[in-house]
Amino acid sequence: MSGGGRAPSRQELIRRRRRTGFVGRRSELATFTEVLRQAPEDATQFLFHVHGPGGVGKSTLVRQMETAAREVQAVTGYVDESVTDPVEAMKSLAGQFAQQGAPMKALERLLNTYQQRRHEADAGVVEGSPAPSPGSVIASRVGLVGLGLIPGVGAFTGALDANQVAAGAEQLKGALSARFRSHEDVQLVLSPVRALAPVFLQELAEIAQRRSWVVLFFDTYERTGPMLDTWLRDVLVSDRYGELPANVLVVLAGQGRLDTQCWGDWLDLVADLPLDVFTETEARQLLAAKGVTDEHVIEVVLRLSGRLPLLVSTLAESHPTAAAEVGDPSGTAVERFLKWETRPERRAAALACALPQELDEDVYRAAVADEDARELFGWLRSMPFVIDRAGRCHYHEVVRTAMLRLQRQQSPARWRQQHVGLAEAFAGWRTQLACDVVELSERWRDERWCSYRLQETYHRLCADPDRALPLALRELLDAWSHSTATLRRWVRMLARAGQDADARAVRDWGERLLAAMGEPEAGVAAMTLLLSGTDLDRPGRAVAHRMRGVGHLRAGRDDLALKDFDRSVTLDPDQPKSLHSRGRALAFGGRYEEALVDLDRAIALDPDRPAAFATRGEARRRLRNYPDALADFDRAVELDPSHGWALAHRAETYRNQGRHREALTDFDRAIELDPDYSWALVGRGQVHRWLRQFEEARADLDRAIEVDPGNVWALIARGHVHRASGRHEEALADFDRVVGSDADLVRAAGARGATYLATGRLAEAVTAHNRAVELDPQSPVHLARRAKGHRLLGRYEEALADYGRALELNPGDVSVVVGRGLTLRLLGRHPEALADLDRAVAGDPHSGWFHYERAVILHALGRPEWDACLARAVELLGPGCCAADLGNLVLAHTMAPAPAEAARALDSFLEITPDTGQLAELHIVLGTLARSIPSVAAHAAPLQQRLLDALPPEIRARMN
Repeated sequence: MSGGGRAPSRQELIRRRRRTGFVGRRSELATFTEVLRQAPEDATQFLFHVHGPGGVGKSTLVRQMETAAREVQAVTGYVDESVTDPVEAMKSLAGQFAQQGAPMKALERLLNTYQQRRHEADAGVVEGSPAPSPGSVIASRVGLVGLGLIPGVGAFTGALDANQVAAGAEQLKGALSARFRSHEDVQLVLSPVRALAPVFLQELAEIAQRRSWVVLFFDTYERTGPMLDTWLRDVLVSDRYGELPANVLVVLAGQGRLDTQCWGDWLDLVADLPLDVFTETEARQLLAAKGVTDEHVIEVVLRLSGRLPLLVSTLAESHPTAAAEVGDPSGTAVERFLKWETRPERRAAALACALPQELDEDVYRAAVADEDARELFGWLRSMPFVIDRAGRCHYHEVVRTAMLRLQRQQSPARWRQQHVGLAEAFAGWRTQLACDVVELSERWRDERWCSYRLQETYHRLCADPDRALPLALRELLDAWSHSTATLRRWVRMLARAGQDADARAVRDWGERLLAAMGEPEAGVAAMTLLLSGTDLDRPGRAVAHRMRGVGHLRAGRDDLALKDFDRSVTLDPDQPKSLHSRGRALAFGGRYEEALVDLDRAIALDPDRPAAFATRGEARRRLRNYPDALADFDRAVELDPSHGWALAHRAETYRNQGRHREALTDFDRAIELDPDYSWALVGRGQVHRWLRQFEEARADLDRAIEVDPGNVWALIARGHVHRASGRHEEALADFDRVVGSDADLVRAAGARGATYLATGRLAEAVTAHNRAVELDPQSPVHLARRAKGHRLLGRYEEALADYGRALELNPGDVSVVVGRGLTLRLLGRHPEALADLDRAVAGDPHSGWFHYERAVILHALGRPEWDACLARAVELLGPGCCAADLGNLVLAHTMAPAPAEAARALDSFLEITPDTGQLAELHIVLGTLARSIPSVAAHAAPLQQRLLDALPPEIRARMN
């Protein structure tokens, strides 16, 4: 070899050879290449649709277009039926761009993160992580995106109530939020296309800035269109994910026309390129280019091929030159091609290599037994019916189908033998992988293992359909446990095997399962179909019920999930995964005692699974059985020291016990393992708040909100920190963000109302508590707080109604009893008021506030013991140093009357910088005291003025 230039690769030589023999389709190719010669801003056509029947030359034309694009230094990407969804399409394109010196690094990183997070979700939501509490399900409304893009978790809107769908979505997001590092990770798993597509477009734009053109080819679109249509349409013609650069061209190639439901509004943008069989002139032109000139031969070729370009080209490859070589002109075009091929080793290689679904050199050598044919892989790849992409190739469907039928009919025994040999070859390559010895779920994460297993199963189905079918159906369960994309790939394989082997039972299963793949919840539909048959054995049916139960649980159909889990446990009582799944479902519904029965049994059967201990620990924590919960979390961490979920929930258990220092230690460890673990950051922030370490608390909560801007619990927790440290406006801002969101959580509404009370904004406080009571009418806390707002605003009847309802819900709350008694006094209903205060003092005889309120009522009733009661109040309040005690001491001294002591008590009250709400409340109740006992009005007035002067101007204006 001479010359200093780089030698052409085999792929390049094949492309050159095929291009020199390219006949026909000149106008279609010209339409495309004309655009490549234009400036992008002048090119009106950017979306091409090549369509026509199988064998008409669509893939050949696509290859010619790709070559033409490469010649003008375009970056190209090619996608065919090997992808099953938009995520795989983007991954494939990114890999091809990288090989052309245009990597999509950010997308590749995000894809890697997606694969990892999806695996964690499979290990957690599907099988392991404990369920969120019923309360946390409400929280997960915020930031939730449509679940139609989650593999196996469609909205199923035709059959489900919208609230039921939302509940399931919230449960899933709640579980993921508790497990994952950030809001972005949750969204990545919940809606991968929405997370990945904008990054894909951004990176595509960067590549487009450096290259003349970027051209994307989507071949066999009749198969991929149903999965890719919506994503591709949104990428090309909408701004949902971002803007498409003007120098990006897209070519679709498939057998049918585009789906009008998806593309109907955009068909005016499509350059339609329909293909039909060759004209006779084009067919003769191709034959002449191949050296076929004998008229009799040409007539036979034209008749056998029907002028289908693939068959014309295939027949011409044998170069028959005389009528004598034609022989009997009967049979199919493929049979004629084989008869005309004079070298038997080539015939053997062509036939043997039709059996595998895909070919590389290793598969070729496993398929071809003839030693003389072992070195003919290069020749085979150059055949017109072989589609070659990046070293891997496959036969065109038209030719492969004919060759399979021929071999199946000629020698069924040899057919079985060859497929068994190929199955064993793939099994051998599979078992050589290191992952083949690990747990089954880990094996399915390895793409090579999955590929080998899929091909092995295909060939076993072809060799012995009846024997292999039950195992193949059982493998569908494992495929779905990995992903819906994997399940879809397995179903396609099953359908293909049934067709290729002409095995009716396999073919029927494949067709029905393919139909199930079109359902909104493909996995659930597939499991239902499998359970309707009798091919699964008892353990397999148990797994199918468990998997379908998981699907129901994800979609919020808790009752159906439990029925499936019950059936799974009945079929296989000693399967720990089924028991664990049912335990988790029971915990989802707050049925913790029942959940513990299943979890105890699951752990007894499999004592080394950390997720089971973590689940049981959480159930015990919900039951406030903190010692046993801690023991479970200890065991989970012992089995897996990096189990951040178990560490964080052990920390939460410590916090529930008031063991804040130990809680901090575990939260620190969980956050060290995962610095963006938002749930743990919120938990640690709450511990810091209880320790009055407000700066540390704010830092944690700020970080949690930075990681997950939609984390309502972080916003509420930070609002409480702001409120506890006197930063009421900032607290209101956080609470307003939650209440103004889709969540509108009762907890946020209540906290907002409490903050308004603390700032003296009484009308706003009542309005906020109206919303809290609307969201949770059974909350005595919110009713009591609203009652206080009504009372301070002088709305005594409304206050009395709320206090009464709060006491119906929680009769033992003496502070509410006092509030009602105080309101009854203000309404002049003194005997009833005294009954409430007697009850309160009996319940807590050491409360100075209760004794003071009782003294005021006794005075109003003219009872002489009021004086002793007031003295006891002063005695109990005297040592006080908090705002509430000092405020009540001001009232007691004013009532005595002891003006000097009242003024000193007010000095102390003002020195500790009380909340605006406390200033306003003391001003108000001094006024009601003066109206109840007119003789103290003169003493109360200067105190009220001092309080009024201390109030902010806007609150002062309201008080006047």
